[in-house]
Amino acid sequence: MPETPPGTAPSASPREVLSLAVPAFLALVAEPLFLMVDAAVVGRLGVVPLAGLGTASSVMLTAAGVFVFLAYGTTSVVARQYGAGSVRGAIEVGTGGVWLAAALGVLGGFVVGGLAPWLAAAFGSSPAALEQAITYLRISALGLPAMLLVLAATGILRGLQDTRTPLIASVLGFGGNALLSVLLVLGVGMGIAGAAWGTVIAQWGMALGLLAVVLREGHAVSASLRPHVGRVLDAALDGAPLLVRTLALRAIILLTVAVAADFGDVPLAAYQVTTTVWSLLTFALDALAIAGQALTGAALGSGDAGRARAATGLMVRWGVWGGVLLGLVVLALHRVLPVLFTQDPQVRAGIAAGLIVIALAQPLSGYVFVVDGVLIGAGDGRWLAGSMILVLLAYLPIIWLTRVLGGDHGDSAAVFALWLAFTGFMLVRGGFMAWRIRGDRWAVTGAVRPRRA
Repeated sequence: MPETPPGTAPSASPREVLSLAVPAFLALVAEPLFLMVDAAVVGRLGVVPLAGLGTASSVMLTAAGVFVFLAYGTTSVVARQYGAGSVRGAIEVGTGGVWLAAALGVLGGFVVGGLAPWLAAAFGSSPAALEQAITYLRISALGLPAMLLVLAATGILRGLQDTRTPLIASVLGFGGNALLSVLLVLGVGMGIAGAAWGTVIAQWGMALGLLAVVLREGHAVSASLRPHVGRVLDAALDGAPLLVRTLALRAIILLTVAVAADFGDVPLAAYQVTTTVWSLLTFALDALAIAGQALTGAALGSGDAGRARAATGLMVRWGVWGGVLLGLVVLALHRVLPVLFTQDPQVRAGIAAGLIVIALAQPLSGYVFVVDGVLIGAGDGRWLAGSMILVLLAYLPIIWLTRVLGGDHGDSAAVFALWLAFTGFMLVRGGFMAWRIRGDRWAVTGAVRPRRA
C-alpha cells in the first residue's frame, strides 16, 4: 500500500494521474465488456430474452447504483485522511462504509427478490419479456449484498491511491462471469437464469477477495475494523447527498428506459444494447473521474487547493480529448457493432441509429464525468445533489416530447430520439458543472470536510 508523508498530497503530474487512471480504466472497462458478453449470449436466445435482460438489468443497476455513494463517498473521506498522513484513520473511517454496505445489501436483496414481479412490470414490458426479467431478478437479488460490499471496499482502496487491486478483482470476477454465462446459458441450456447465476457467483468472489485485502491492510496499521455505530452513522450522513444525486440520476435513466419499453420490444432491445456500449464508454472515461476523486481528496486533505485545481485542469483536458477519440471509434463501427449482438435486422438498425448519437456526445461526456469525479472527491455532495434535482426537472419536458414524437417514425427513429434526449440531459448537467468548477467554494481543505461547507 502506498505511503504518504503527513500533510503531503500526491503529485498532480500526468504520471500520477495515469498511475491511478490506467488501472481504474482497465478495471472499469472489464465490467461493461463482460456485460456485453452477457447481452451477446442472451441475444442468441432471441429478441424477447434480450428485452427481458434489458428490463432486469435496469432494475439491478438501479438497486446497486442507488448506493454508489458507498464507493464515491468512501473514496472522498478516505483520501482526505490519507492526504493528511493517516493511513490508519483512512482505513478506520472507510470501514464504516463496509458495514453500512453489508446492512443495505441484505435489505436490498430481500426487497428486489420479493418485489421482482412488480419492479419488472414497472417498465411496461411485454408479458413474454416480463417473465424473463422476473427470472433474472429473483436470482440476481442474491448477489446484491456482494455488489454493495465491492463498492465499499473499492472506495477504501481508491482513497488509499490503490486502483490496481480493484483491477485484479474486476478482471478475475467478470472474466469468470463471462465464462459462466457461456457455459450455463448456451452449454447447460439454463437460458437467462444461467446468466444471472454466473453474475451472482462472480460478484461474491470479488467481494470476498477485496474484503480480504482491506482486512490485511487494516491489520498492518493496527486499525480497528469492528462495527462502530458512530462510523456507520458518519458513512450514512456523508453519503446522503450523493444518494440524492444518484436517485435523481437513476430517475433520469429509468424514465428513458420506460419510454423505450413503451415504444415496443425492438426499440427496447436496441436501447439495451446501446446502453451497454454507452456503459463501456462511460466507464472508460470514468477512469479519469476516479483519479479525480482520489487526487482531489488527498490534495485537499493536505491543505493544497492549488494542486487540486491543477489536477482538475489536466484531467478535464484529457477527458474531452478522450471523448473525441472514443466518439470517432464508435462512429466508425456503428454498423459493425450491432452484428455482434443480434441477428434481427430491425434491432440492428436501431442499435446503429443510437450509436451515432452516442459517438457525437462523447466529448461532452468526458467533461461531465471528470468534473463530477473532482467534485465528489472534494466532498461537494450537497451541491451535486441540488444541481442533479434541477437537471431532473429540466429533463422531464425533454423526455415527454420524445415519448410523444419519437414513436411515429419507426423503431430506428425512436432509438435515435431517445439518445438525443439523453444527450440533452448531459448538456444541461455539464452547464451546471462548468459554473460550479469556476468558483472556489467546492475546494474546501482539511482532513475532514464539514458537512455544511
